Amino acid sequence: MMKYPILSTVLALTLGVSSACSKTPKNKAAAMENIKDKMRKDTNPIAVMETSQGTITIELYRHAAPKTVENFIGLAKGEKEFTDTDGKTVKRPYYDGLIFHRVIPNFMIQGGDIKGNGTGGPGYQFADEINAKALGLDKVKVSASPMARNEVAQVVRGDIFKALNIKSQADLTAKMKQAEAMLKTEQEKWNNKSLEELYTARGITYTPNLESESNTKGSLSMANAGPNTNGSQFFISVVDNLYLDGKHTVFGRVLGGLDIAEKITKVERDQQDRPKENVVLKKLTILEN
Repeated sequence: MMKYPILSTVLALTLGVSSACSKTPKNKAAAMENIKDKMRKDTNPIAVMETSQGTITIELYRHAAPKTVENFIGLAKGEKEFTDTDGKTVKRPYYDGLIFHRVIPNFMIQGGDIKGNGTGGPGYQFADEINAKALGLDKVKVSASPMARNEVAQVVRGDIFKALNIKSQADLTAKMKQAEAMLKTEQEKWNNKSLEELYTARGITYTPNLESESNTKGSLSMANAGPNTNGSQFFISVVDNLYLDGKHTVFGRVLGGLDIAEKITKVERDQQDRPKENVVLKKLTILEN
């Protein structure tokens, strides 16, 4: 048995090399070593995304997000039930034929929505798989993250509204100066607290002992609508998006075809960042040892 059976198949799919033989065995061996060197663990599965723009090959991180990976694999293989657009529960390869419904240059491509408009999913939700300490979020102060100030507002808004008895837009307008003063005071209190504390206050539950990965260029992450709202939607970052760390589960990384993801971000889009001409995930293949 080959030591790296997955890698051999990946090469055949992504590099056009025969898995049985090759006229350039040295080139094949070198390419295999390149992919092997990129893999975090030899036992991790591989996802091969054949899109209408080209093929993207991704290592799935069981060591970082085991439940998220198993959900992704189960949907991809047609082994996990989901709710179809007609409301019926079905089993079939979920991702095949879906589009990338949101693509943004210098940011990411997003897919996995059965409705194709950003509102669809498998009919269930599951928890995040993130270890904040593995990402160092317990050591980063809120004051060091400009974007965190807006998140502080989300955390303390309810308390401010309650304290000022704000129940309508008219109330807020009338008490805006008081609300802003209280918000400034609360933000100052949060400055020396950690991002882990802030995100926990927002409702994110962290899991210790996971080897969590960062939202860097090439990462495969779960899209969500807030804490513990994962389903089927995912995104591939084409730049470092470190400000998403702690809020989106990273469950894989691109091994080959990142240029395809970048190409997809540059297609013509509408005002909702949806490609004007569908970019289709034609087939998603899972390869395992």
